Amino acid sequence: MKTIIHKSDTRGYADHGWLKSHHSFSFGSYQNPERMNFGMLRVLNDDVVQPKMGFGTHPHQNMEIISIPLKGALSHKDSMGNKRAIEVGEVQVMSAGTGLTHSEFNDSKTDEVNFLQLWIIPEETSVKPNYEQRQFPEEGRKNQLQTVVAPKDKVENNALPISQQAYIYRTNLDSDKSIDIDLKSETNGLYVFVVDGQIDINDNSLGKRDAIGVYEGRQVSITSKTNSELVIVEVPMN
Repeated sequence: MKTIIHKSDTRGYADHGWLKSHHSFSFGSYQNPERMNFGMLRVLNDDVVQPKMGFGTHPHQNMEIISIPLKGALSHKDSMGNKRAIEVGEVQVMSAGTGLTHSEFNDSKTDEVNFLQLWIIPEETSVKPNYEQRQFPEEGRKNQLQTVVAPKDKVENNALPISQQAYIYRTNLDSDKSIDIDLKSETNGLYVFVVDGQIDINDNSLGKRDAIGVYEGRQVSITSKTNSELVIVEVPMN
């Protein structure tokens, strides 16, 4: 089994005033040839948007885009006619396919919005664009894996569909709890992002906003050293 460690302080960083963004992989002005992707996971941005600010209307094409709010609410509007707020506990997916435009805005006058945005390279291009969002109960991820995103041909338990053989899990582990993850395929890898807390995984200790990529193995064991919140991405490696 092979591992790649991404400590939180090695991520790219951009401060645009209204937006502060940490990049786990090359994005925008942060370009690192050794941090282009982890398999089909192309982007994992940790964004903080200031009150009454946001992303103006911009296009996407042929990418699976997943947003996970961690704090606050982010208003969304797109060219498919969707106009909704994404709140903590919800997950949003957009299959950009043949192309769409959207905007994201923090409507609050006082509070920041913090959200994760992930891009996954699709297994097929030029599909019909699709948008979905769903609330996932917190109790459904307490000391267990909660599947929030799955391949569109294998969706179960209300997971949101994407056009790739990839899965996104969330879990909240109490201190001293362990969880074993069996990968769906030996050609998949697992990217574990620590939203908060501290964990041990494959003889590595990780803290808040650290991440680890694990591949060429079928099972991964995670033990929490404190109460911990994780976002876990399982993706084909090629």
